[in-house]
Amino acid sequence: MPQSTARAKELGELLRSRRERLQPADVGLPRGTRRRTRGLRREEVAQLAAISSTYYTYLEQGREMRPSRQVLDSLSVALRLDAAERSHIHDLIHGAPPAGKPAVAESLTPAVVALVDRLDPCPAYVTGRCWDVLASNRAARTLWTDWPARAPDARNLLWWMFTDPGARQVMVDWPAEASALLGRFRSAAARHPGDAGFSMLLERLHAASPEVREWWPQHRVVPLSSGTKRLRHAALGVLELEHVVLQLADDPEQKLVTFNATDEDQARISRLMRMSPAGADQGA
Repeated sequence: MPQSTARAKELGELLRSRRERLQPADVGLPRGTRRRTRGLRREEVAQLAAISSTYYTYLEQGREMRPSRQVLDSLSVALRLDAAERSHIHDLIHGAPPAGKPAVAESLTPAVVALVDRLDPCPAYVTGRCWDVLASNRAARTLWTDWPARAPDARNLLWWMFTDPGARQVMVDWPAEASALLGRFRSAAARHPGDAGFSMLLERLHAASPEVREWWPQHRVVPLSSGTKRLRHAALGVLELEHVVLQLADDPEQKLVTFNATDEDQARISRLMRMSPAGADQGA
């Protein structure tokens, strides 16, 4: 058997074994019903890694392919591979381990999640290093979107801002907000050279958004800052909210964003939440 064939087969076996040892709850997915597959489904791994289900299936079948280092890093995060396993799959395909530290899946302590929930009816959410929404309270889900109900690879503030038509309805000043968010993303990406999470998200954004393709070459850089945002809600109309951005001490790349409304608007948000107990997306 040619060496390349043997290495592709070994990679496929490793991917399958790591997929089968994970449960949906391990990666933030609902268990669902009629689950006969041991561990995760192939399409679930593909979704978590932001690659096509067909491509992932070919890799697991041991076909002779040469996935990029970015794809291998994304699979490492999706399958919760440790540093040794990540180095091994790079060595199998590219003949050498990657430079730098492996990207790790982000998580929050239960105390931070509880804090976010307690801030209702003031909207609050926590974003990670690539602006994945790691936690959100009911008020935030009511005014922005129902983050937990979205697909895992869509629970990202940039992805929502640039690809979801609802974002242009919610954000009254969408062009300015979207451009500033992209500028903050550029600043963060510069602190993480070689981080597959940034490069893969940027690649997806370029493919999906004409604004990203137009604005990214302008090299706008925007620092984190507090300020005022104007949101539009189908039932509440336009709300003007002051927000504060706090970096978590345990991981400064994780940001707690809290919003403050007038007493009258907070009361209106509370009434709306009581009418929609799940804090569902406003559907804008």
